[in-house]
Amino acid sequence: MWVVLGLVAAGALAPAVAGLLWARRHLLLVSVVGRSMEPTLRAGDRVLARRVPLDRVRAGDVVVVRAPEAMTAGRPGRPDEGPGLLIKRAHAVPGDPVPVRRVPLLRQGAEGTVPAGRLVVLGDNPPFSYDSRECGYIPEPDVLGVVIRPRLGR
Repeated sequence: MWVVLGLVAAGALAPAVAGLLWARRHLLLVSVVGRSMEPTLRAGDRVLARRVPLDRVRAGDVVVVRAPEAMTAGRPGRPDEGPGLLIKRAHAVPGDPVPVRRVPLLRQGAEGTVPAGRLVVLGDNPPFSYDSRECGYIPEPDVLGVVIRPRLGR
């Protein structure tokens, strides 16, 4: 009897475990730290992002990216930003014109369009945002996903 109950429990548990594994591989839950995306997102908001490759990101999408190494190494002057991950708006994707007026740092070596494998991100609240204006292009491996559900609660 215990064997039968064990098999029934295992049969019921397997889909739940498979669902959790799928969610972990395809989704990312991130808490907003700082003021860089105000008024769209506020500190304490949680967002759900779908992991996608760079070619699925469109200009205007809110994205989650890995923070540049310069920032995670204790870059001074940005206490409102959390280490590890950034939530920003994709401003230009590969093939888009390089936004040198908004991001003068990209003027050096600008070839006219954003190169393949690169992304330009900006915060919605520029005075409080560490973004492509300071760190340049975000490389493809650092693009983690697109926000699909903002403000899940605090």
